[in-house]
Amino acid sequence: MSETQSSYRQIIKATSLFGGVQVFNIIISIIRAKIIAVLLGPTGMGLAGLLTSTTGLISSLTNFGIGTSAVRDVAAAYEKGNNIRIATVMLVLRRVVWITGCLGALVTLCLSPWLSQFTFGNKDYTLAFVWLSITLLLSQLSSGQMVMLQGMRKLKHLARANIYGSALGLIITIPIYYKFRMQGIVPSIIIYSIVSLTISWYFSRMFKTEKVKVSPMRTFAEGKKMLVLGFMLSLSGLISFGTSYLVKIYISKTGGIDQVGLYNSGFTIIFTYVGMIFAAMATDYYPRLSAVMNDNLECRRIINQQADVAILIIAPILSIFLVFINVVILLLYTKKFLVINEMIHWVALGMFFKASSWAIAFLLLAKGSTRIYFWSEVVAILYMFAFNIVGYRYGGLTGVGFSYLLGYFIYFFQNLIISRIKFEFRFDSAFYWIFIVQFLLSLICFTLSRFLSGTLFYIIGSIVILVSTTFSLFELNKRIGLFSFLQNMIKKNYR
Repeated sequence: MSETQSSYRQIIKATSLFGGVQVFNIIISIIRAKIIAVLLGPTGMGLAGLLTSTTGLISSLTNFGIGTSAVRDVAAAYEKGNNIRIATVMLVLRRVVWITGCLGALVTLCLSPWLSQFTFGNKDYTLAFVWLSITLLLSQLSSGQMVMLQGMRKLKHLARANIYGSALGLIITIPIYYKFRMQGIVPSIIIYSIVSLTISWYFSRMFKTEKVKVSPMRTFAEGKKMLVLGFMLSLSGLISFGTSYLVKIYISKTGGIDQVGLYNSGFTIIFTYVGMIFAAMATDYYPRLSAVMNDNLECRRIINQQADVAILIIAPILSIFLVFINVVILLLYTKKFLVINEMIHWVALGMFFKASSWAIAFLLLAKGSTRIYFWSEVVAILYMFAFNIVGYRYGGLTGVGFSYLLGYFIYFFQNLIISRIKFEFRFDSAFYWIFIVQFLLSLICFTLSRFLSGTLFYIIGSIVILVSTTFSLFELNKRIGLFSFLQNMIKKNYR
């Protein structure tokens, strides 16, 4: 097996592992969304979305990006095989997540009347935010446990923790939604956080570390490094979350809470199903790219490989959305949600540019160019925010979908230009071939949805999906020997 083929297979393995987790989480999300849609309707989904978005914003302000920065520290200690160092880093991490978690809970508790007023225009939900404050501590503690598993490369245990947490959370919260309906939203969010923490604690306790003593001064010194680095890396994410939150508030005040529920539902559908690609990037791609950060040619090779695989995997999925989105919406929600189909069409096209640009953006982080990364992200967030507001004002939810496509189209070229000037990066001709073919096939599906309907549309659309899938399979076979790999697997099973 060649080095290139081995590298592609590593990408596929990582994508398969966390893709499997995503598939399971998709099923859980489908069931949960269907239950909320049937029992609570768009208004209930909008209320839940605003509550979680608000607490999520506070969490972003107070968690200091520990989930991002600490992984590097834990992984570095684990790589060296120094048990004392591993124990020290983990002890410091535990203390830091307690401090940041308590900070988030305290801020939410103290600001609860103002959060209710700002989010809903009244103080009726003050008590809801008081109760939800505990989830910020629970979520931060759970994040700390997950960081340990990821940093020590216990990826299978990390995957199981995600699966078990999602499944148990759903099983426990279904009766609450059924019994209490709208009043069950806050208790369900809290219970889900408790379940997630319990599961993550169970798996993290499987790995024992040395007993060490770390003084408060050393805790401060070690923790400060985590906090500073994490804050720099997550600051752009915080701004992004904040602007997304403001978009929801604008939609709520302009179109009503039910419009927020429709907005959340549309993006949840598309993000859930392509999330496995981005999950693979976050868990496997970034560390691999960081390992060769001093070699521009190697960085270029890895980025091209990751972008190739990302487009080849998501393209057939996006084509399915473009053709069968009404069926998907009816399966996941109810007829009331069919109005979001056009928004999802535009977002699906935008996903091509998001996948490609995100692959490039990791290069800035791997190279340690956090300042360039930060300002690049801030600029992108600001024009995307403006596009969303203008898009909703003049085109409603469909306008928001178009703004998503426009924003990531510009963002793609923005990252491409920065990386070319700074690190001499460029995409290979093979990537452009894959991108153009798959994007054109999706564009055909998009166009067909405007001019055809009924059986004829589904027949022709299915043919295009088949072409897209076949193209991806043959291109993957060139890179990883997919067909021979599957043949060997079949032979082993029948021996």
